[in-house]
Amino acid sequence: MTDALDAIIAVMEQSFDSRYSEAWNRRQVSDSLALPNVHFTLIDPDGTQDVNLDQVTGFSLTRQVLDEEELLLIAVLPSSRGMGVGKQLLAEVIERARARSVSRMFLEMRDGNPAEHLYRRFGFEKIGHRKGYYRGAVGGPLDATTFAKDI
Repeated sequence: MTDALDAIIAVMEQSFDSRYSEAWNRRQVSDSLALPNVHFTLIDPDGTQDVNLDQVTGFSLTRQVLDEEELLLIAVLPSSRGMGVGKQLLAEVIERARARSVSRMFLEMRDGNPAEHLYRRFGFEKIGHRKGYYRGAVGGPLDATTFAKDI
């Protein structure tokens, strides 16, 4: 049986385009999950409750500091995109953050990331821009945009 770390890594390996150097390695994810203020959410074809670890289609990783939370990573398998999985996953991430008394969420993404429409649909608004933030990208460095949302 797969554990949560294996499921996250399996989705990440298929979901992040290596040209952008956005994916984390196993050690980075493992070290993050060991911290008390880092949370993950998994989703399978049946949703986010009682997830079958062998059928995970998406995940998120967040970090909470006091009443703020940052969406560090979110990914959906390419074969599951366009079916509302990302929408359901992000809704669950926000709901879980609310349950932990989070009042504001942040995320940072590379300019041109196709997930921007999803974030904007959920009410995230652009609050900042970092020139040349993604230095490892092919053809880079690429700029990043910071978004925030009151929840």
